[in-house]
Amino acid sequence: MFDLTAFQRDLLFTISGFEEPHGLKLKRSLQEDYEEEISNGRLYPNLGELVDRGLIRKGKLDDRANTYQITREGLRVLRRRRQWEERSVPDGLVGT
Repeated sequence: MFDLTAFQRDLLFTISGFEEPHGLKLKRSLQEDYEEEISNGRLYPNLGELVDRGLIRKGKLDDRANTYQITREGLRVLRRRRQWEERSVPDGLVGT
């Protein structure tokens, strides 16, 4: 949980919100909230690392695009992270 980068966690959260998004859909979704440009050189190596770690699965959309799906282990990591955040943030700060 703590050995993921913030960007990798954001990827996991984003992937979990879609059924089987492709890379460009993930990039567009994240780009809405990121101030800096998300390059393919940043996106795809991080997706590859999440696949290698068993947190997401990679499928094939067509000859040019892959799809990504969060695994049970990926969901477990996200749940643990959310629980840690809820314990760590004082009640008065949530939602302010």
